Amino acid sequence: MVLFFKLFKESFYFAYDALRQNKTRTFLSLLGITIGIVTIISVFALVDTFRGKLQESADKLGTKTVFIEKWPWGGFGEYPWWKYVQRPEAQLKEAELLKARLNDVEGVSYELHIANKTLKHKNNSIEGAKIIAVSYDSYKTWTFDFEEGRYFTELESQSGTALTVIGAGVAEGLFPNQQAVGKFIKIMGRNVMVVGVLKKEGEDMLGFSFDNEVVIPLNFARNLIDIRNNNYSPQITVRGKDNLNIDQLEDELRGAMRSIRKLKPAQEDDFALNKSTILSEQLDQMFIIINIAGWIIGGFSILVGGFGIANIMFVSVKERTNIIGIQKSLGAKNYFILMQFLFESIALSLIGGLLGLAIVFGASQLATHLFDFKIILNLDNIIRGITISVVIGVISGFWPAYSASALNPVDAIRSN
Repeated sequence: MVLFFKLFKESFYFAYDALRQNKTRTFLSLLGITIGIVTIISVFALVDTFRGKLQESADKLGTKTVFIEKWPWGGFGEYPWWKYVQRPEAQLKEAELLKARLNDVEGVSYELHIANKTLKHKNNSIEGAKIIAVSYDSYKTWTFDFEEGRYFTELESQSGTALTVIGAGVAEGLFPNQQAVGKFIKIMGRNVMVVGVLKKEGEDMLGFSFDNEVVIPLNFARNLIDIRNNNYSPQITVRGKDNLNIDQLEDELRGAMRSIRKLKPAQEDDFALNKSTILSEQLDQMFIIINIAGWIIGGFSILVGGFGIANIMFVSVKERTNIIGIQKSLGAKNYFILMQFLFESIALSLIGGLLGLAIVFGASQLATHLFDFKIILNLDNIIRGITISVVIGVISGFWPAYSASALNPVDAIRSN
């Protein structure tokens, strides 16, 4: 073990000496390793970052939640839209029937999405707001985190009282520096009282946020729109209980919906059961392609760097042939010479790899502080970068090290 550390220490010294004496040549050789590590680790760091943000978005949608809609989520690969366009939209009566039939669910809600509306409060207004009309059970199927106020009561929801829960962005736009609860806003010509303000979320990776949305009771929406109109992207949202597996919930929902719509056994489903894992799986496929591209691009750079290090090591062996002969004449074994040059190659490669990791770390800190975009450079990626560097060092240095260890001591001493 002592010999190992002594060899490693001396190898770093020789590697440093090579850098000091041949700065340009060594720098250009290490540049390939550095660029390759930067490319590969940057790709992995970005993929980990986006995957983490995607998981946060999926958690917001609910890992036990299924959305019954006309259109399936997707777009990757084959997407037979001509078949989906003929499907019927989700209906309120279907949500009510599901609620009566299903036992292992937290709630079943029906929602309509009314887009691009103007909201007003005195002299303040917001353009392009999104209004969501929901049945009472929506608080069971979605997670509403309140900054102030509350959700509708069941009586208020059933009676169609003119009340609303607004997002943080709407509250900031209509009620700057003041409390919103208890005040009125104008929605589609009607005065509606604010009973709750949701906490600020920020837009997630899937583009979803309650910040600029307004939630109103479905029965109140009857006074504003024809809720049977299919232009409002109706959906049924079902959240299963914690003890129910999402696949079990999906199977139960499929059977119930097929029964409600009286579909024959040979008929295909005329509805989509969407869940957050669908998006995760599709984006994972994209991440795999990105990872492969990162390996290919980075691999070419590392290959060039590996040839550069091998060239440095052959030059080093030639310059130190006389020293190798003296070491062997004093009793140095072949494995000692081999390990000496092999460790030197690893040390050179590690210097390039560590420089690449430092660049990635610096870029991640810059992105975090200047652009408020936190890039995850976790321990796995650091270990991956170091491991790649060590492997390239071993591959690039083995043959020069072997040729050094195989030298005849007498011939080596006489060289000059």
